[in-house]
Amino acid sequence: QVQLVESGGGLVQAGASLRLSCAASGRTFSNYHMGWFRQAPGKEREFVGAINWSGINKFYADSVKARFTISRDNAKNTVYLQMNSLKAEDTAIYYCAASRSGYSPTSKYDYWGQGTQVTVSP
Repeated sequence: QVQLVESGGGLVQAGASLRLSCAASGRTFSNYHMGWFRQAPGKEREFVGAINWSGINKFYADSVKARFTISRDNAKNTVYLQMNSLKAEDTAIYYCAASRSGYSPTSKYDYWGQGTQVTVSP
């Protein structure tokens, strides 16, 4: 089992930055690729981006590319989502997830956190 706990969400104005963290415990963190997803009210959950186990390879959704950056610190068992130039449409609950199989939108994510709310005011 892997336990994931997100933090860092909050209310910000459009154009601001926010960094989310996802702390993992349980099994060896570096064995897992890590993804970030989000779900806005009334919408389906969508893929934001992901990072492979080593931190070298990353994959982003077009909607956040060039604004969001994923990184990880395997020594701290933590993955981060740096969000810059936030827009009102980025408002959602953000979830991190762990995968043994890959770091793409279609990979199977085995473990999920509870989520952290990000609200961007226009």
